[in-house]
Amino acid sequence: MKEKIQNPILRGFHPDPSIVRVGEDYYLATSTFEWWPGIRLHHSKDLKHWELIEYPLNRTSQLDLRGVGASQGVWAPCLTYDKGTFYLLYTIVKSFYCNMYDTENYLVTAKDIHGPWSEPVSLNNFGFDPSLFHDEDGRKYMVSMVTDHRIPKRYAGRLVLQEYDPLKQEMTGPVREIYQGKQIFLEGPHIFKRKDWYYLFAADTGTGEGHGQSILRSKSVWGPYEMFQADFMERENEKEAYSILTSRHRENILLQKSGHCDLVETPEGEWYAVHLCGRASRDRNPENAGRFPKSRRYMLGRETAIQKMRWTKEDWLVLESGDFEPQDEIEMPLGADQAKEAPERLGRRLVRDDFDSQALNLDYQSLRIPMGERYISLSARPGWIRMYGRSGLSSKFSQTLIARRMTEYHMEAGTYMEFEPDLFKQMAGLVLLYDTDNYLYLHVSRDEDIGKCIALLKAENKKYEYLTDYVPLREGAGVYLKMRLADARVQFYFGYTQEEEMKIGPLINASFLSDEACEEGWFTGTMIGICCQDLTGFGKCADFDWFEVRESETCAGG
Repeated sequence: MKEKIQNPILRGFHPDPSIVRVGEDYYLATSTFEWWPGIRLHHSKDLKHWELIEYPLNRTSQLDLRGVGASQGVWAPCLTYDKGTFYLLYTIVKSFYCNMYDTENYLVTAKDIHGPWSEPVSLNNFGFDPSLFHDEDGRKYMVSMVTDHRIPKRYAGRLVLQEYDPLKQEMTGPVREIYQGKQIFLEGPHIFKRKDWYYLFAADTGTGEGHGQSILRSKSVWGPYEMFQADFMERENEKEAYSILTSRHRENILLQKSGHCDLVETPEGEWYAVHLCGRASRDRNPENAGRFPKSRRYMLGRETAIQKMRWTKEDWLVLESGDFEPQDEIEMPLGADQAKEAPERLGRRLVRDDFDSQALNLDYQSLRIPMGERYISLSARPGWIRMYGRSGLSSKFSQTLIARRMTEYHMEAGTYMEFEPDLFKQMAGLVLLYDTDNYLYLHVSRDEDIGKCIALLKAENKKYEYLTDYVPLREGAGVYLKMRLADARVQFYFGYTQEEEMKIGPLINASFLSDEACEEGWFTGTMIGICCQDLTGFGKCADFDWFEVRESETCAGG
């Protein structure tokens, strides 16, 4: 039997995928929002096994995220390739939960996928989700959606097109609207050409459970574009788009929120679409929730999946099944078994990190800023990572924190830490975090009466509470910190040896660490990390010997 691709292909927080093929190599870019460095790039030979290879935005001269809000920062990259050059467009969102959005669009380029990537070139800022189209005559065009702060808005959705001059490195010529939807909202647009048609491939109907993907076409790049409408498409009202891919009428399938696609053609002429999706937890928001009442909660955030496509006789693109429902597994492309690189290497994930390298593993990201020598050291104590305490967990400017993605609803994480705080303003430990207002933090600190101690802090939409008393710890002794997560329920542990771990705090419903439950941001996903704070400004350090994050079927509380 032919091998299958299991969805999602990128598990955990990997939204807004953009894909390109160069020769036999596939490259896929995803959004990173407020997490540093910017934009994750994965590589594959067969569309099934993927390896994280690069962050193109890895210099502060390229990317300054200090002060940006939750789920702001780097949005919706578009990765393309033309005549020996990689082009990467993206948006930097600096204000979003307001009336007037600030959506700055940029372009970086590179001759090699591994860089170096150029300094950013400013583009127009009409809206987010910019995409670059390379036409056959050598001309290049940028398409993006348009934000509208007016009350009421003139249209539900708009898309604009403008030419880009690669020699002058600037936008040129008129800005023209190519889509105006009175009721149907489109975003995440891509333009591609096949035969005599220009196709406008766009996400529709928001990025929640109503999300979908539409396709339109025109004989001219400037339009007018006709939206594909077919009998297999289901619509319950006029605000729903005609979607070739969506989960909104299939509440019980695995891949919810499906939409925001990009396309790639294989060397054998097969077509595949990558798209974002989400796997729901069993929990829902309460009926009186301020935002998204009764909505299902998605701790893992939006992930990346892939679908096989086909062209109809009328030259419209549809799922190979002929339906709109995303599939949990699909056929691998022809020739995939001839891939030159060992798939087991490409599919391998970091589990345990003993910090034996002089550089952080690529899987780690930090919040808004790079972890330079002011924040961490991998050489001060060989085989350990030393973290220098800086600002608190709510800081949007100077946090000492590294984290990895929660990729399944059953996971375990742990670390061994040596830390001798002098007072209560110094803390270090293990954190399960969605954003700066929502986290569970098992940390070591010091109390005036008890001395060195450990406690579990919960932050839920700026409501803070300790879920334990201050538990005394031995002076001068290191401590193991651990969490077990099962179906959104998490139990924390600590101990002086791994064999004598003790529960600390109650079994916690951690589903509030999810897209729909957080009051400010809702575009990222839950992260698992280690961190250190020193609110005195003295930079007290904590040393971590190892950090482990693994998928598990162990039940929380067991």
